[in-house]
Amino acid sequence: MKKLINSVDEVVTDALAGMAAAHPGSLRVDVAQHIVYRATPKDEGKVAIVSGGGSGHEPLHGGFVGTGMLDAACAGEIFTSPVPDQVSAATAAVDRGAGVLHIVKNYTGDVMNFDMAAEMVAAESGIEVATVVTADDVAVEDSLYTAGRRGVGVTVIVEKIAGAAAEEGRSLAEVAAVAERTSQAGRSMGVALTSCTVPANGKPSFDLPEDEIEIGIGIHGEPGRHREKIAPASEIAARLAEPILAELPAGDGHGVIAFLNGMGASPLLELYLMYGEVAKILDRAGVKVERSLVGNYITSLDMAGCSLTLVRADEEMLRLWDAPVNTPGLRWGV
Repeated sequence: MKKLINSVDEVVTDALAGMAAAHPGSLRVDVAQHIVYRATPKDEGKVAIVSGGGSGHEPLHGGFVGTGMLDAACAGEIFTSPVPDQVSAATAAVDRGAGVLHIVKNYTGDVMNFDMAAEMVAAESGIEVATVVTADDVAVEDSLYTAGRRGVGVTVIVEKIAGAAAEEGRSLAEVAAVAERTSQAGRSMGVALTSCTVPANGKPSFDLPEDEIEIGIGIHGEPGRHREKIAPASEIAARLAEPILAELPAGDGHGVIAFLNGMGASPLLELYLMYGEVAKILDRAGVKVERSLVGNYITSLDMAGCSLTLVRADEEMLRLWDAPVNTPGLRWGV
């Protein structure tokens, strides 16, 4: 195993220390508790948003802390949920008097620990917490890690749209409602060309022959629907797009936000090539792309591959998507 690390036991701590050094003006990082905060809290009377999950998916979630997105992000160990004490500390710290929204990916540990944290802060300080759970992966209905669909790419879209709604000064109920609507409107599917290597394990999480790909993988390297022989990008794009289109909510005249996400090791040259193939499929299907995003935003360490997320977006979602955002991982309009 070749990794740019000091010690497998300190990977997350060292990475957070580096993040603090790289963004001293915009982020405040509690390295001991593994929490990333905005350096300057938002105004009093506005809803705050907290998310988090296992490390190894960067820039999710810490890279999306900043104006227009998250107020804090809790980093678990590699592919491991943050603990309730982390989440409750972050929630209490960012509350500006209007309540806090938790955005949680649908993994058993994440859901359980965020629920416990919400109960803790309600009992200790009376802070009102609302929760939106993302569950957009069409590959599997249940897995070893979830009851129901896994939360994957739509999480980025939900964090952006909810963050913009909170910046406008909307109530907690209103921010949670648009976040839930966005989550329900999204569907995702991923493909792996290689496994990933968790530093503590020192070897690939699963064996994948050179001439095979895994369709429908999760972001922790969980197995998907099936394996098949490597194929041209046009055929792989169809393997991702067709199951999503089959389950995409019906539109009311609006198109989609199309998100082609890299899993960590595939170069942008390949991601843009894949997006081009997806765009052709959507055009043939009569699905208008209203907005697009291509790049590495919710990764799986050094896995090669990509995922596709489509979100059926209404006018309000598109307006909130276009609103200014200024974070290490996503920035426009500022």
